[in-house]
Amino acid sequence: MKLPFTHNEKSLTLGVEMELQLLDPKTLRLSPKAPEILKMIEHDKLTKEMFRSTLELITGVCSNVHEVHKDLGYTLKEVQVACNAKQLLLAGTGTHPMADYNNREVSASPRYHELLDRNQWLIRRMAVYGLHVHIGMKDGDACIRYNNFFLQFIPHLIALSASSPFWRGKDTGLAACRPTTYEAHPTSGLPIIVENWKEFNELYTLLLKTGSITSMKDIWWDLRPSPAYGTLEIRICDGPATMLELESIVAYIHLLAHWYADHAEEFEASHPPKPVEWVLRENKWRAIRYGTQAHIINHETLEPVLLSDHILQWIEKLKPYSLALGYERYILCIQDILLKGNSTARQRSIYEDSADVFDVVRHNIDEFERGEPIWR
Repeated sequence: MKLPFTHNEKSLTLGVEMELQLLDPKTLRLSPKAPEILKMIEHDKLTKEMFRSTLELITGVCSNVHEVHKDLGYTLKEVQVACNAKQLLLAGTGTHPMADYNNREVSASPRYHELLDRNQWLIRRMAVYGLHVHIGMKDGDACIRYNNFFLQFIPHLIALSASSPFWRGKDTGLAACRPTTYEAHPTSGLPIIVENWKEFNELYTLLLKTGSITSMKDIWWDLRPSPAYGTLEIRICDGPATMLELESIVAYIHLLAHWYADHAEEFEASHPPKPVEWVLRENKWRAIRYGTQAHIINHETLEPVLLSDHILQWIEKLKPYSLALGYERYILCIQDILLKGNSTARQRSIYEDSADVFDVVRHNIDEFERGEPIWR
């Protein structure tokens, strides 16, 4: 089967999908009232998710992060007005620290019920919230090249967005437990690596033929082609705790894409044609466990490097692009995350002081309302 890839006249455009938690202000637990909010706001930039305590906000096609800011900001304002009317609160982290997935109500949808039937406990466990970033691609071959470039930045994106240290009221000891809930699914985790769009078509045909998937929607890799939109979709990030962090992580992704557009030959000359899979897996695990303090394996030298230092090295490389796109504020936020702590570090700091997970939830709500991290 030949899978068509939508051609984008203008490459490196952005599209963003963010998932938010709906909370009861009295109990601070998740509230299954997303259908009520969706009835109040009927447009295509706000959609339901599998569980009724989740809202997903979606941008249109944006040229840069400044447009993402305006697009998401407009929809979020509508959501906040509706939530105020319904006496609901919002939070944006990768997990709700107290949530028990057994108590979550499923949205009405044939697809969701098919997934529940097929994946059973694995899908019921998906009490998680993420950020998906689409990057416009010229064609399928370009998408695969960018895919293989971004594979090596999965640890960076896990660490910067990490906001899911708690699971069912317990500290997991991980910087981000959300990615581990995906790993158990048969078509999730690190993607199967191919070198061009022809190879991807052959793989996709085999997955369909063997009944492993029924469509592209069943491929839940950390990043994947999204041929209907003509994009590469990066799906590895936890839901950022604040809008500033969300925009900053999107900006970091956008800057990397622009750098690669100008330096593909240079990058590929110093790296193997295909990333080494065991290194990818090991680096992903280290970021899940240790966040920005992980020592990842350098793909060029196979020597360990502190992940926060590696991110800073790339920020220096990206500086000309940051200035050209006006992303200086976002780069400052990335540097602050590295210096002062990501959401996981901030949540743990609150818990260390009070030993009360509800204080962590209150902190997450306060941060989302403020729109910026609250460092102590």
